[in-house]
Amino acid sequence: MTIAQSRDGVTGQRIADSLRDVILRGEYAPGARIRQEDIAEQFGASRLPVREALRILESDGLVTLVANTGAWISHLSLDECQEMYQIRERIEPLLLSYSLPGLDAATLTRLADLADEMQSGADLETFLHLDREFHLLSYSGAETTILGPTVERLWNSTQHYRRAFTLIVGPDGNRAVHYEHQLLVGALKRGDSVDAERVLGGHIRRTRLELLHHPDLFKN
Repeated sequence: MTIAQSRDGVTGQRIADSLRDVILRGEYAPGARIRQEDIAEQFGASRLPVREALRILESDGLVTLVANTGAWISHLSLDECQEMYQIRERIEPLLLSYSLPGLDAATLTRLADLADEMQSGADLETFLHLDREFHLLSYSGAETTILGPTVERLWNSTQHYRRAFTLIVGPDGNRAVHYEHQLLVGALKRGDSVDAERVLGGHIRRTRLELLHHPDLFKN
């Protein structure tokens, strides 16, 4: 690898990290076009690291690249979203069961603090950030090469729709979310994998069923 290639790779990763944060915050709508020249100008970079950044984001499930055409923020149809949530209902409890033996006391305390912080009235973006940290941290005790990255990619792909769900359900629905978070923390602290898996599966399923009633969210 040449010095220039190495430099482009580092710059590409930096651009990808910045764009990932922006996309997950919802600053781009699903299906929005990403123009390479605009990104290159924004970061003062050439096209090569921008293309590398977009490839990274595609592997993350955040961007769709079409050969000789361009790049777009990934979006889902209702059927695709339902399928992804059904996959999540089945594999995230499995990942949680792998993770539970590896969660130490400090991690369990942090999970409890995150659940409390979300319940204390965080605004939408803060809640989504904390919710993501909460769930991905609950999986951090697992040592996997396939399951963990697959779950994170599914989280990325469904982020916009999780934001929409949070807005739709309002305070009443969010109370149920907070209750489930507290139940999950309790099960993890007890080391009760069966109960933790049951709570998590229901937690994900409830979001899927709510989204099913709002097909308008999937129109671009």
